[in-house]
Amino acid sequence: MEKQTYVSLVLETPAAAPEHIQRHYRNKLAMETDVADVRSDLEHGVKDFLLVDVRSEKAYEECHITGAVSLPAARINAESTAEFSKDRLIVVYCWGPACNGGTKGAARLAELGFQVKEMLGGIEYWRKEGGSVEGTLGKIAPLIG
Repeated sequence: MEKQTYVSLVLETPAAAPEHIQRHYRNKLAMETDVADVRSDLEHGVKDFLLVDVRSEKAYEECHITGAVSLPAARINAESTAEFSKDRLIVVYCWGPACNGGTKGAARLAELGFQVKEMLGGIEYWRKEGGSVEGTLGKIAPLIG
């Protein structure tokens, strides 16, 4: 019986050239941000972006990031965004890593001509990292919709 040779699952596909890797990660950073960066900016008074909660109105009412505005992803259209400036970055968030509401919201806003980034981790990681929240239930609000 021949011994089978193990083939590395990591190495079976060669890595891209460094310039392609750099471009990939720069592009990723151009479309995403994280809880720590958003929180740091807000704590330092940065007001150059609009933070938008794309979850349901009920979820927003119960608990949302302090200072965020509510605009459920399904309601994003030209009329609902008429007062938003296209010169100001919009940062969207939803429930957490398993939620694609932020992705849907970002795609809809981009289709309307807005600059947008998705905040990875959503309100779940915002709360895990001790970020400030407000709403009728605040910190005791459920983390599911």
